[in-house]
Amino acid sequence: MAEIATPCRVDTALERGREERGLSRADALCLMEAGPLDALIEAAAAVRNRVKGRSVSYSKKVFIPLTHLCRDYCGYCTFRADPQAGVQPYMLPDEVLRVAEAGRRAGCKEALFSLGDQPERVFPEAREFLRKLGFDRTLEYLAAMCELVLDRTGLLPHSNPGLMGADDLRRLQETNVSAGLMLESSSARLLRAGGPHWKAPDKVPSLRIRTIETAGRLSMAFTTGMLIGIGETPEERVDTLLTIQAIHEQYGHVQELIVQPFRAKPDIRMAQAPEPSTEELERTIAVARLIFGGEMNIQSPPNLLAKDYPDLLKAGINDWGGISPVTKDFINPEAAWPQISALSARSAGQGFVLRERLAIYPEFSTRPQFVNARLQPHVRRLQGNDGYARERCETC
Repeated sequence: MAEIATPCRVDTALERGREERGLSRADALCLMEAGPLDALIEAAAAVRNRVKGRSVSYSKKVFIPLTHLCRDYCGYCTFRADPQAGVQPYMLPDEVLRVAEAGRRAGCKEALFSLGDQPERVFPEAREFLRKLGFDRTLEYLAAMCELVLDRTGLLPHSNPGLMGADDLRRLQETNVSAGLMLESSSARLLRAGGPHWKAPDKVPSLRIRTIETAGRLSMAFTTGMLIGIGETPEERVDTLLTIQAIHEQYGHVQELIVQPFRAKPDIRMAQAPEPSTEELERTIAVARLIFGGEMNIQSPPNLLAKDYPDLLKAGINDWGGISPVTKDFINPEAAWPQISALSARSAGQGFVLRERLAIYPEFSTRPQFVNARLQPHVRRLQGNDGYARERCETC
């Protein structure tokens, strides 16, 4: 460890990162553990500026929580729920459409579907509800609701449903311009009894990696990322980033990397766990930028850093993620999204121009393999000549 911490090694790693010559695991760990924060974020910002310039993007979305039922019991989650008497297990089609239409009227262009992982495998209430609607599996119902929203409102679906196989991804690919699955961590250690992924069978890293790889083989624009502060070590943070990098190098389909901090909440098993500091978050973002280089879109949610969120621009992000003028963040309901006007003003205060994008990034939407024939007219209707969202469109 003393060798990693020597100034010479830090300087060498910073130079390699700044010049985008590729960071080894030792380089990345050196910077994660011993890199001076000011020098680290300065290098990361320089790499970002060289490729992305001084624009920061976001997607105007409506959040559709199709079901809160989930078979996993992660130690940090307030989104999931077990069946409750008098509580409907899933949103009905007319409820889904009502929320989507409210989003369309507010100028949203993305319909973000979030839901628990495979609840029908453990809850008879979920199986029975799906059966009455004519479905066997949650992912089948999700695909039908994505099709309904696309056809009736023109919003572009982006789904985050958990683990998916090739057939599920192919079906979603017919209506989703992109999809997502957070790797969260590549560490199987976190599955141990009492750990954050204890009693969460869908958080086995190899299974999540398989889903991300399958999306790559299908040329599906994909969002993934890491959750920091859930008990992982610096080495495990680096390994998670390098795992995602290796997948992206093979398939080229990761359109966005999210670096998200854990936030403690009263009603979770990890209510007393310490949250990662702003410095830890900035350091992790900066190392991610130096690992992935300037081309990758790196995002960190502004609502999870409250008033200090503009500082994340200094660390190397170029995207704020989805922001909704209609619905709350159901994953972090205590953390309100900033108003888009405030987001624009505070980004400008750091020297950045806020740009609205679609659920698929411009550099992916112009490549035919990532947008099928059915989706292309929907994308063109919402997209300007530069690939970002149109400022105005007649049917939005």
